[in-house]
Amino acid sequence: MNNILHEVIPLSSANLIDPFGRHIDYVRISVTDRCDFRCTYCMDEDVTFLRRKDILSLEEIVNIAQTFIKLGSKRIRITGGEPLVRKNILWALEQISNTPGLEELTLTTNGSQLKKMAKSLSNAGVTRINVSLDTLSPELFEKMTRRDQFHQVIEGIEEMALHDFKRNKINSVILKNHNDNEIADLAQFALNRNMDISFIEEMPLGVITDHDRAAAYISSDEIIDTLKKRFTLNPSVLKTGGPSTYFDVENHQGHIGIISPHSHNFCSTCNRIRLTAEGRLLLCLGNEHSMDLKPYLRQPEEQDITLDEAIIKSLDLKPEKHHFNLNEEPQILRFMSATGG
Repeated sequence: MNNILHEVIPLSSANLIDPFGRHIDYVRISVTDRCDFRCTYCMDEDVTFLRRKDILSLEEIVNIAQTFIKLGSKRIRITGGEPLVRKNILWALEQISNTPGLEELTLTTNGSQLKKMAKSLSNAGVTRINVSLDTLSPELFEKMTRRDQFHQVIEGIEEMALHDFKRNKINSVILKNHNDNEIADLAQFALNRNMDISFIEEMPLGVITDHDRAAAYISSDEIIDTLKKRFTLNPSVLKTGGPSTYFDVENHQGHIGIISPHSHNFCSTCNRIRLTAEGRLLLCLGNEHSMDLKPYLRQPEEQDITLDEAIIKSLDLKPEKHHFNLNEEPQILRFMSATGG
């Protein structure tokens, strides 16, 4: 592949201000909707993936990422699906990480490919990695992911620790009567490795059949109450650009975070937008407000405005907040795997 890095011209950060005065400096980019796991809260076993021609090429993804950086975005997170199953992903990561103006390139992964790819990810310029891990039980892991790869993920986490990443983190979705008895053990697992961990309230995206989301819901307050039985927690000043609220943990370097889309809505400080694998710029995780950027990449001569202008214009679509309701049928039918983390 050719290096397509273009000259980055600093522009005013005012380019990326939404109608509610929020500065959008964090972009999450899904490079694929495909995944080698089938996590029960994320997708059904028989999910239908996008056609290959409908997914952005890596060159198109790099183009969009570099355009966002030119417009003032400081952080980019690469997600999926599982981003590390995308062929030639290391090339794209290197192009993005070398773009002037970018402060942090991060990655969210299920960990299945980390044992063989951690060193290459570090060399490509990835700053920080988030690994999804919801249980320390191999049997429950297989039940929740529908794949028998627990030990492969653990080996990947151990390999990741050998390389020059900063503030690696575990993300755990907690479901009542599924893995809520492991909350403190998961935290201990991360803290023992000087990693952070964020506990996440399940988000009602896509129709699933494995469990009742309302019945499985456990609030962040309940999670913190459970953790305080083992750890001494104090509110932390740590910020990593995402929606986590962190706590310092006495006698540990790592931090414990919570992501609370239901119990403590964080929309007022949202600084994020997401690019789906097929090129839709999604302005809110919990709404369908979006702009299709693909025409500005594939038929730019037929458009009235440029890709830069389309991105700036899209911010007018960003809503004030989401309206998740676990007691209703999902209003957002796309699965989390198709959204971009």
